[in-house]
Amino acid sequence: MIKVFFASWALFLGIFMLMVGNGLQGTLLGVRGSLEDFSTFEMSIVMSAYFVGFLGGSRLAPEMIRRVGHVRVFAALGSTISAVLILYPVLPEVWAWTLGRVVIGFCFSGVYVTAESWLNNAATNENRGQSLSLYMLAQMSGIVLAQVILSFGDVSGYILFIIPSVLVSLAFAPILLSITPTPAFETTRPMKLKDLIGTSPLASVGMFLLGGVFAAQFGMTAVYGVEAGLTVKEISLLVSVIYVAALLAQYPIGWASDRMDRRVLIIGLAALGGAGAILAALSGGSLPVILVGAALVGGTSNPLYALYIAYANDFLEHEDMPAASAGFIFINGVGAIMGPILLGYVMGVFGEASFWVAVATLMLAMAAYGGLRMLQRPSDTAVEDQVSYAPVLANASVVAVDMAQEVYIETELEEQAQDESDS
Repeated sequence: MIKVFFASWALFLGIFMLMVGNGLQGTLLGVRGSLEDFSTFEMSIVMSAYFVGFLGGSRLAPEMIRRVGHVRVFAALGSTISAVLILYPVLPEVWAWTLGRVVIGFCFSGVYVTAESWLNNAATNENRGQSLSLYMLAQMSGIVLAQVILSFGDVSGYILFIIPSVLVSLAFAPILLSITPTPAFETTRPMKLKDLIGTSPLASVGMFLLGGVFAAQFGMTAVYGVEAGLTVKEISLLVSVIYVAALLAQYPIGWASDRMDRRVLIIGLAALGGAGAILAALSGGSLPVILVGAALVGGTSNPLYALYIAYANDFLEHEDMPAASAGFIFINGVGAIMGPILLGYVMGVFGEASFWVAVATLMLAMAAYGGLRMLQRPSDTAVEDQVSYAPVLANASVVAVDMAQEVYIETELEEQAQDESDS
């Protein structure tokens, strides 16, 4: 892994700095919105806008890359992100922030597609898994560091908006100066939703519900923190706990998913995450209890994303997996767009504790639907025949998802070849 890091250090460093910028602006807006007298519902619109742009970027970025190349797309999107970040405090209006979030969501989606294409091109069959692991670590570390920076800054001033703008601008320098552009790639067309739902209703419904949970974590946690009377440092700690738990839980859950009926694991994780959200809702404002509940939600919901993909892949041929992954990204994105609006409404009507109640409802709905599917569809895939779990984050583009699947498909093919040679 050390060799892999030094081979692509510029890319990992750039992604790390980009995620510091993205993680900082998301939480910062949630806190600053209250100072600008934005209502909870208005902030939900602002937060939802990011996912509108992100979903659009995931569809259009590959075409942009094919037409003008990786370098131009990367530089153009990065410049736009940097500009929007410093415009937020200049235009403290709901419409301006909403438009800015759409633009930033679009740009970050395109940046992910471009960066992951470079990563895929630089990786070999032998080190693709390590490259993805380092990529995930760089993303999560950047988000967590962003919360540390926020906790020591002044949310009422301009500095915290300037820092991510500068970091995003600097992030592109090492990447663009050290990486050779990759050839254009073909866009993966999503599988028709009817076919995707027919292949795996559990994964399709689960991805939609997960979109709402992810939107809560990435967009509305800071808004909840303000409404709950938490300090900026406490909000930063809350967001950090969610993402650290998500990173730490990925591999243990992946190990378990390859050794048991995945539907049982899905139901168990969703129920545990729902219980964590209920615990936070009933905390009475106790920060330690809220943090425990948030860790349970983050540590279960994020691995569920990869788990749903792995479960659906058990019913697909290898050549159909990329199309299914693209379809799941779309379904998850639609859920993420609707999530903040739902949360903003219920928080405005029922108070800040309803944030956790809404999250619990989504998680427990996943568990309930998993149980229903187990009654309707008996398990017809033996554990030893399951496709291996491929750890990916919910903000990954279809490029990273395809990379992760390639790792485990190649591993399975090698194991099959070894078994045949032994026999």
